[in-house]
Amino acid sequence: MTAYLPPAWLADFARRVPDLPGERFARFLPPPQGGRRHSAVLVLFAPGVTDPEDTTVVITERAHTMRSHPGQPAFPGGGTEPGDADPAATALREAAEEIDLDPTGVDVLGELPTLHIPVSGYDVTPVLAWWREPSPSSLWARDPREVARVLQPSVASLVDSAGRFQVSHPSGFVGPAWDVEGLLVWGFTGGILDRVLDLAGIAPPWDRGVTRPLPL
Repeated sequence: MTAYLPPAWLADFARRVPDLPGERFARFLPPPQGGRRHSAVLVLFAPGVTDPEDTTVVITERAHTMRSHPGQPAFPGGGTEPGDADPAATALREAAEEIDLDPTGVDVLGELPTLHIPVSGYDVTPVLAWWREPSPSSLWARDPREVARVLQPSVASLVDSAGRFQVSHPSGFVGPAWDVEGLLVWGFTGGILDRVLDLAGIAPPWDRGVTRPLPL
């Protein structure tokens, strides 16, 4: 099986992650007493499906039957279990369960600061990773109770300023978003993706005044 090295920008960003405070990634940080539950998500970059020289990122569409956030974008991940050694173990275990990711082919590059999601009360640690040895079979929605489909948009398409916009919610929320194969990528997932690409220095300036109302 062919092993691929991460692109230089990703490797460089991973080296700088320990020095980046949580405020660089989101407005909300865990409260002093901690959130209602801890979870971890896998921010997994990978070689392109058809061209390994392209870099992609793995995003899932949550099952439309879920009680919380149905049909919304997410990184693979979930709640921490007692047997998980660390956030990376949580994220990799959940990714294996949700999208059939073989963790032996993944290099964990680092952990981003733990952030807080006020609407759920969860503390979430994003785990940065590179899919060094993609398996011959594509990722798929192994657990349809949680995942409707798996997408791998190219990083080149995500940093294209022509396709970038923000969404607004009546609550006052305004945040970065993308349209990826008909899935609106926004919220926590969109925010993390925006921050990673920006802090990695590969996202050119774009017009954040382009705002669309969030479909309700």
